[in-house]
Amino acid sequence: MADYCNSRFHATRRPTREVLVGDIGVGGDNPIRVQSMTTTPTQDIDATVNQTIALVEAGCEIVRITAQNLMAAQALKDISKKLRLSKIDVPLVADIHFLPRAAMEAAEHVEKVRVNPGNYADKKKFAIREYTDVQYDEELQRLHDGFSPLVKKCKALGRALRIGTNHGSLSDRIMNRYGDTPLGMVESALEFIRIAESHGFQDIILSMKASNPKVMIQAYRLVVDKMNAESMNYPLHLGVTEAGDGEDARIKSSIGIGSLLYDGLGDTIRVSLTEDPVYEVPVAQALADKSMQLWNRDPADDDDGTDLDSINPFEYTRRAVTTIELNKSCAIATDQPPRIIIPTHHPIEKSEAIVDEVSQAQALLKDTKIEGLLLTIEDSDDFPSLLSIQSSLQKSIPFYVVECGASIDFNHLEKFAWPSESQWMLLRKFKSEESDLLGRYLDFAHRNGHFLALDISYQVLPEMEELLNTHSDANLVFTLSHPPETTHPLGAYRKLASKLQRMKIRAPLWIRNTKCNTIDLKDYFGDRLLEAATLSGSLLCDGLGDLISIETEPDVRRATTLAYNILQGARARISKTEFVACPSCGRTLFDLQSTTQQIRSRTDHLKGVTIAIMGCIVNGPGEMADADFGYVGGAPGKINLYVAKNCVEYHIAEEHAVDKLIELIKVQGKWTEPEVANKETVIA
Repeated sequence: MADYCNSRFHATRRPTREVLVGDIGVGGDNPIRVQSMTTTPTQDIDATVNQTIALVEAGCEIVRITAQNLMAAQALKDISKKLRLSKIDVPLVADIHFLPRAAMEAAEHVEKVRVNPGNYADKKKFAIREYTDVQYDEELQRLHDGFSPLVKKCKALGRALRIGTNHGSLSDRIMNRYGDTPLGMVESALEFIRIAESHGFQDIILSMKASNPKVMIQAYRLVVDKMNAESMNYPLHLGVTEAGDGEDARIKSSIGIGSLLYDGLGDTIRVSLTEDPVYEVPVAQALADKSMQLWNRDPADDDDGTDLDSINPFEYTRRAVTTIELNKSCAIATDQPPRIIIPTHHPIEKSEAIVDEVSQAQALLKDTKIEGLLLTIEDSDDFPSLLSIQSSLQKSIPFYVVECGASIDFNHLEKFAWPSESQWMLLRKFKSEESDLLGRYLDFAHRNGHFLALDISYQVLPEMEELLNTHSDANLVFTLSHPPETTHPLGAYRKLASKLQRMKIRAPLWIRNTKCNTIDLKDYFGDRLLEAATLSGSLLCDGLGDLISIETEPDVRRATTLAYNILQGARARISKTEFVACPSCGRTLFDLQSTTQQIRSRTDHLKGVTIAIMGCIVNGPGEMADADFGYVGGAPGKINLYVAKNCVEYHIAEEHAVDKLIELIKVQGKWTEPEVANKETVIA
């Protein structure tokens, strides 16, 4: 099933042809190229030039500029000229959607032209029509006739093309035959590639963008699989479109882009943020740097070929697991959301500090509370502190995970009076020579009604198979805190899941984000976020993971919030309002950054509601396919409001539009009043 990459267990880069964008090589042996897009009106030549220079100074290697009409395309000539006079030789890309005339003009002035198959020489009016094979072929011929002039011009001028498919702008023809699916995205792109190849043109880069990381990941995997079947090896441009702003956008981008890079896919990337585009560059650079480090590692020599991948990478299905009832309100099960385990970084003897920290966090976290508290015990002196913490927090913590250090005498576990008011999970790392000790832990957990979390590498697991088969997996959890240095954490967890499947063990899987599970953890917040989102989000989008812990973040409250946000970014657990917001560009009809913040400030308490904020109609209605409400620029100073894909109010004055959106949410029965924090909570 893993035909889209060389291996899902070890990271090796997918080989592609090199495509030159100006003097910058994309694909082949070139490094991952970082790019961004200007947000200024294209006709404002000086502003666009200045922003392009700022992007280049930040490390951007390719800059895209919208050419939404013929005048904008013509402005590219002066923009390019001014940049070259300023000794800025960064390749420029014209972003084209609806107008072939604009594309033909832009090709005269820039190094690459991006076209969206759903909008270029095709149409999207949400029309429902059944196509016969003859009618479909006639549409393909019309597409061939409409796209061929641009292909021929790019070939004559030495320009590159990006076939940039967007989930939100598939044509009516594609939608009616394939539906709103990753397969539809892939077929839309392949149609354009075949037209280009019919003219002997192969300077092509592909993208398969969506605002939902799951859809985006599946589409890229599928297009590589389909290209392999047709002997195509075009480079990939990766990105999660309409990701929004702030932490949520960085998480979604890390999940989508990072997952594919860790599989060896991707040659150029853009992180889309509803912020100043300069802020996109360092995030993209960090993701690229980590991935290239991973690709350069020697693959582990431990694959005997007997382990089949445990998932279908082209279709999301959550791994079925044995249900574990932790208490009346908290269970680990296939039909339950992944559970949150949070460690304290205080030594256990600081029991009062632990209780204070956890109590304050639980009071402030509201709907995103700590569910499992991870504590570490190293010797017999730690048991009184463990009891003190449990007695103080038993009403607010559903279960406790106790990590047993190597020096813990098993007799201490036997003698300790484990409070029956709480549920206990024992965690221990087991080595290959410790099968006897594992047997004692298994028996102890079974006798006392505890659960046992086995921190065990996939290499050791087969050596324990006979012992594990003598015990039920009803009280087992598996995790991996320290993968082999020659592989990478994502592949190691997949390998673990694969071996569990072969052994017919359906115990839940706990995703631990530790320093040993990182590629290159630097001591600043952004890097911890990217590492955790890439590992956890990628596994969750594969359908793997029933518990999650962020152990690289020292603050309890921060670690909990990040865990919930990653679950939300992977669509694995919804705990707050979901925002789909596009980055600004020259097509945007209102100030996206300030408007997004204004809408967020008034609606971010609406748990489970999705709001799309779109600067124009290019991708707006399509990307809002799974949104509850949409706020879309319809004309300068005018906003259209949507319920799902249906426009219900047109041309509302911008100054009243946010209020109208709130009214619409109330009319649709999705509004709840925000809670007002009491004084004690605020002080805490």
